[in-house]
Amino acid sequence: MNQVVVTFGEIMGRLAAPDHLRLRQTRQLDVTYAGAEASVAESISNLGGVARYVTALPKHALADATIDSIRALGVDVQHVLRTDEGRLGLYFLETGANQRPSNVIYDRADSAIAITPADRYDWGPIFQDAGWLHLTGITPALSANAADATLLAAQKAKAVGATVSIDLNFRKKLWRWDSGKAPRDLAEATMREILPHVDVVIANEEDCHDVLGIRAGQTDVHAGALDTSRYPDVARQVVSQFANVSKVAITLRESLSATHNNWGAMLLDAAADQVCFAPLDAEGNYRAYEIKNIVDRVGGGDSFAAGLIFALTTPELGEPETALKFAVAASCLKHSIKGDFNYSTRSEVEALMGGAASGRVVR
Repeated sequence: MNQVVVTFGEIMGRLAAPDHLRLRQTRQLDVTYAGAEASVAESISNLGGVARYVTALPKHALADATIDSIRALGVDVQHVLRTDEGRLGLYFLETGANQRPSNVIYDRADSAIAITPADRYDWGPIFQDAGWLHLTGITPALSANAADATLLAAQKAKAVGATVSIDLNFRKKLWRWDSGKAPRDLAEATMREILPHVDVVIANEEDCHDVLGIRAGQTDVHAGALDTSRYPDVARQVVSQFANVSKVAITLRESLSATHNNWGAMLLDAAADQVCFAPLDAEGNYRAYEIKNIVDRVGGGDSFAAGLIFALTTPELGEPETALKFAVAASCLKHSIKGDFNYSTRSEVEALMGGAASGRVVR
């Protein structure tokens, strides 16, 4: 049986302009529910793993619907804390196309998770049978309370011997809860308190620079091309600063336009000082997936994290190179699915890993 994977963080209402309309153009919005840690839990469950999701939500019908949306996908939600204070956070999305980027507007101030103290969660039962905890840098960006809860969750997980992973996930529109510090400075100070309790670090091509000040040479992520040879050094610098970290995974997105990205990743296994990239061509060289018609890229990084965690906790997928291939294929498929959640199955991911990338009808 797979390990129980706990994820902790905020879930929100997602209100998206339909098709590729701008928010100013539309008078109706598509409503779903989403959050990075919830997306990871959903994807792990959908792949065949065991996932438990923890958050704080108010006591009303919209929050009930939010919980229903992930319970229906097999996620254990018995430890979701229902509060008399706080609100359901929201985010508004307009999906970009071609040279126009997607845009997110947050409306999550004073949400239930932002105002709930760290000791309100019942951490003992939450981690009673858990083997893994996944966190992100988004939740501690919300408030001092949420940052304290993220740190305490990591400490409680380590106390029971669970593996802890964190996706650095720098969000420049957040990190406003300490007026005495700029967002990047606040992010770095907070995350440096959490990282000593982390085993697996996940980041995108910008996060290590934005959060830890570690730069990939002269790579310019906004130019649409990455110098992938720089990222093993970035990963090794993370390990040199945090000796407790055993693995560093960095997703490598080359954004040619809002609807055309190249997508891959690298993984450093610190104990063996082994670096691997995925996907690879027939000669064993790194060759990113070319995704030319993106349906929805929101949640792409979360689907990578979920794929990596699922693979690392599944014996037949657990070798670093195989786990990375699985994670990259899972996140590649997510770009074809509307909404934050990745509904791709394990068999679909493994088919893409094996080279089935033509998109032919399966009959």
